[in-house]
Amino acid sequence: MIRNAAVAGQFYPAWPDELREMIKYFSPDQATKIDAVGAVCPHAGYVYSGPVAGEVISRINLTDTVIILGPNHRGLGKPFSIMTEGSWKTPLGEVRIDSELAEAILKTSTNIEEDSLAHRHEHSLEVQVPFLQYFKPDIRIVPIVLSLANPSVYKEIGKAIAAAEKEAGIEAVILASSDMTHYEPHESAKAKDKKAIEAILNLDADELIKRIAKYDISMCGYAPVVALITAAIELGAGKAELVRYQTSGDTSGDYSSVVGYAGIIIGK
Repeated sequence: MIRNAAVAGQFYPAWPDELREMIKYFSPDQATKIDAVGAVCPHAGYVYSGPVAGEVISRINLTDTVIILGPNHRGLGKPFSIMTEGSWKTPLGEVRIDSELAEAILKTSTNIEEDSLAHRHEHSLEVQVPFLQYFKPDIRIVPIVLSLANPSVYKEIGKAIAAAEKEAGIEAVILASSDMTHYEPHESAKAKDKKAIEAILNLDADELIKRIAKYDISMCGYAPVVALITAAIELGAGKAELVRYQTSGDTSGDYSSVVGYAGIIIGK
């Protein structure tokens, strides 16, 4: 099965040369690369979140496989869905799904189900793929979409991902796709996002969940981030670094209503 690009020409250029040039523009030429267990990366249109995504992914020593966790914006398909076979097509070519690791995660988790419908139109995972292709053309992915649920579900999924990696003997970077605060004034968004970022940097999933509720932080991908933090701790992570933060206002010049973007790398 080939999952065709759904948002090429909308969130990012549909022409390969233009897409490569945009990614190159957003990615530092000589970024110091580090080994990472995982990362948090935004998923808006490249003109807005591309600078953050470029700084994050350009700094990671990419493994052969990247697990991409994203929120379900459209409500289609199974609530916790994985694709275990086939490939994803973007203007830069096709990316194969790592069936071995995907099957291991599906087998290990009590919540994840096989489903392609949830992925068909979802942009949160798709926008990460061209960046991964740019830096590692032969990259493989494991795409997982998460819907709203009790946080215990996200933790179970995180633990299952870590257990599956260990069982399969496959080391994979885990990429949690999330934007931060949505459609608030710039200073308000920054203040709220700072509180969420602090919890992520402390690798404290419970505190992140508390702060999202307490401060009404409209972080669309907190579920993938909770799963990431849980998996990362199981895999021996002990530190996290904020690579870059900005809002859509830094691109548009309109600071009255912005979306926040944070790029964070988690390592051992």
